Amino acid sequence: MAPEKEDYKADQIQVLEGLEAVRKRPAMYIGSTGEAGLHHLVYEVVDNSVDEAMNGHCDTINVMLHSDGSCSVKDNGRGIPIDDHPQYNVPAVEIVMTKLHAGGKFDSDTYKVSGGLHGVGVSVVNALSTWATVEIHRDGGIYTQKYKIGNLDSKLERIGDSDDHGTTVRFMPDSSIFETIQFDFSTLRYRLRELAYLNAGITITISEEGGESETFQYAGGISEYVTYLNEGKTSLMNKPLFVSGEKDQIQVDAALQWTTAFRENIHTFTNNIATREGGTHLSGLKTALTRTINNAARKRKQLKDKDPALDGNDVREGLTAILSVKVPEPQFEGQTKTKLGNSEVKGIVDTIMTECLSDFFAENPTDSQIIISKCIQAFQAREAAKKARDLTRRKGILEGGGLPGKLADCQSKDPTVSEIFIVEGDSAGGTAKQGRDRATQAILPLRGKILNVEKSRIDKILANTEVMALITAMGCNITGVEEEEEFELDSARYHKLIIMTDADVDGAHIRTLLLTFLYRHMQGLIHAGYVYVAQPPLYKVTKGKKLEYAYDDVQLERITSEFGSGYSISRYKGLGEMNAEQLWETTMDPNQRTLLQVTIEDAELADKAFEELMGDDVQKRREFIEANATAVANLDI
Repeated sequence: MAPEKEDYKADQIQVLEGLEAVRKRPAMYIGSTGEAGLHHLVYEVVDNSVDEAMNGHCDTINVMLHSDGSCSVKDNGRGIPIDDHPQYNVPAVEIVMTKLHAGGKFDSDTYKVSGGLHGVGVSVVNALSTWATVEIHRDGGIYTQKYKIGNLDSKLERIGDSDDHGTTVRFMPDSSIFETIQFDFSTLRYRLRELAYLNAGITITISEEGGESETFQYAGGISEYVTYLNEGKTSLMNKPLFVSGEKDQIQVDAALQWTTAFRENIHTFTNNIATREGGTHLSGLKTALTRTINNAARKRKQLKDKDPALDGNDVREGLTAILSVKVPEPQFEGQTKTKLGNSEVKGIVDTIMTECLSDFFAENPTDSQIIISKCIQAFQAREAAKKARDLTRRKGILEGGGLPGKLADCQSKDPTVSEIFIVEGDSAGGTAKQGRDRATQAILPLRGKILNVEKSRIDKILANTEVMALITAMGCNITGVEEEEEFELDSARYHKLIIMTDADVDGAHIRTLLLTFLYRHMQGLIHAGYVYVAQPPLYKVTKGKKLEYAYDDVQLERITSEFGSGYSISRYKGLGEMNAEQLWETTMDPNQRTLLQVTIEDAELADKAFEELMGDDVQKRREFIEANATAVANLDI
């Protein structure tokens, strides 16, 4: 059990405002009222327990999905204070559960660092639940209190004696707020496993009442995380390099391991929050890596004095890394508020990483030689890629405006209303060009299957005609060519990129190849919500002059039952079988079409999915396909 601390009292709970707005605008507090928002409730309660763990007061967290649909989170922390708050003269737990922005996280003496929404957490969960209960073990007693729709339903009551300490919060999500109140075990387990990796030594269990249960506990922390991410890859080091240091109350932990892969795989976190858009901590890591490896390469004479320096992309090729920083007062910014903005963090990460990396390259000559050799190979490939790209650009400009010749552009120059359809083959491309709304819809037909970028270096990628056509049409560059010339979301020529392929095996393969490319080299488009998959119909059902389209077998069954008898069914094998009017009506008309938006709910999950689906390991690919074959109707990455 974690040691009980007696310095967490009611007078350390600060209150900033009430709960009134939460039920009116829940998405402001939890992101959405869909599945993501529902699961965010659990994360908020768990984050409170993890904050106790990060500050040395808790080592066990149990999440239970109960058979009545509720969820409980139990920890062995200090227990929420039960003495009266000096300002409000009610038990502190009541303030924490019913007042927005109430908690010990605003007091730097109570929590040095914390994740979550910095005090918003459990009161928002309470406000968005039909009922909630809290049970606290502390000060020798067991205390409980009940709530309804965020309001008090009973006074704090002592129901027994206890020598234990900790808090259990149980809540029932409000079905009038959420689109679904069904928790998904697998969704929760991924986040809880991630938290266990990020907080070495703590034990986190997730269970379904009367069902499955899984426990996560990693003594090796983020080093074990890197090992897990590199399963199936060939490593260039025996074990990950672990880096740890602290300066000015900012804790920096990192684990790094180079592999034979052609791309980097770096995940960054601040106070256990995934910073998917990076930030100052990632900048510090990149600076340290580039400088240190260049210095090591020159000291070892693997780079001669006359040789140009290695680029950041070169030194990170094949690198898998976890960077986790703990910052007392983090500032988040960016498209989705997942980018760390604290300027002081960059220099601190740079300093700590440079010292540890320099020692590693000095003390491990064999590993150093292999890693630096790979970086030099990456540099040579990138130089070839730049030449290929520049040649293509010059050629494009000579042939007219720098845009690919087969692009049928739209008339609008406003990217917010413009959309581009990436279409499989010239036949479907021709139909789409005839059927489109020329004002806002551009068509780019691709010939055949584009390159599998998962198994290709950047020089091969940029030598591929179809890939270059897509890059040029979008106008926002890609990651991985030059360090100073990164992806530029603001330069995107269209705010909707719609992949429109046939509903067959070849179409699915082309769609996956395109998504792999976008995920690896234009991921910013996905983060911004610009990437979609068109949903063409599978069937046309006719009876006399009546005609309806079915997009899946369920719709087909409904339509045929309504038609009764005497109908005929046509199965579309490809988009080319439709005329322009039908394609517009079923798949391209914004007023009638169905689009699937491509999202990245979990970057690590998406990364492993693409690696297993498109990488070299045949056995892993077979296992992935077998495990997911029945669930590909709606593929979110």
